[in-house]
Amino acid sequence: MNNPLDAYTMKARLVPAVIAGAPAFAFAAIFVSWGSLGVTHLIVATALTVLFAAFADIARRRGKAIEPKLIERMGGLPTTTTLRHRDDTYDDDTRAGFHAFIAAKLGKPAPTASEEAADPAAVDSYYARGATWLRENTRDAKKFDILLNENISYGFRRNLLGLKLPGFVLNALIVAICLAIFWRRWPVDLSNTFDAKLLAVVVIAVLHAIYLAVFVTEAGVFEGAKTYARQLLLCTQSPHLSGAPKPCSTAARMPARRGGAKTEAKIQEQ
Repeated sequence: MNNPLDAYTMKARLVPAVIAGAPAFAFAAIFVSWGSLGVTHLIVATALTVLFAAFADIARRRGKAIEPKLIERMGGLPTTTTLRHRDDTYDDDTRAGFHAFIAAKLGKPAPTASEEAADPAAVDSYYARGATWLRENTRDAKKFDILLNENISYGFRRNLLGLKLPGFVLNALIVAICLAIFWRRWPVDLSNTFDAKLLAVVVIAVLHAIYLAVFVTEAGVFEGAKTYARQLLLCTQSPHLSGAPKPCSTAARMPARRGGAKTEAKIQEQ
């Protein structure tokens, strides 16, 4: 994408909103005649465009609203926590490479393990400044396209999680309305197109609720956040970040973790 803002808005904000509102869109569609195009369809298309823009903003707001609690449950932003000496995400040599790069950019030596133990809050602030420098200098979508994609992935997961509860409420409302219509039209005739479509909406709402319950989880957001952090730090190896000392050669390796080594993934984030 030439415009990263458009890519992010479409994939990380609008798509979660559309997914969360899918049963409502399906319900509304059965009341629109699709036999021929006319002024009504133009009005509907215009209204949907406006609604989609509003839904995208709602998705962002909901995602931002739940983010502080998510960060708290992760023990802090992964871009900060994985730089700590006491964190075992990276081996010592890899972490030292990241520290050396950040120190050169901030113009201040990286904290030692003893300094971190003595004042963890101040050291976390140092790591956060380093991560901020990296984010601000890796916004070029052409140079850091994989990074942008992973940022979109995290934003999508976070925003969809933020819409999970409203999605459940919307599903319940749609099912209740459909059942009320069935009750008014009883006995139901599934050979009738309207009744068949209404039943399809109920099925969509139920399957949608199952999807939200099973696949939209905090664990998925945590995974996206950690992938973001890992690739952001790996950007210290990028030739596009000129003027910085080359971090140690081990910085590009996937870190060793407890329980076994992990294979390297080609991931980048912004």
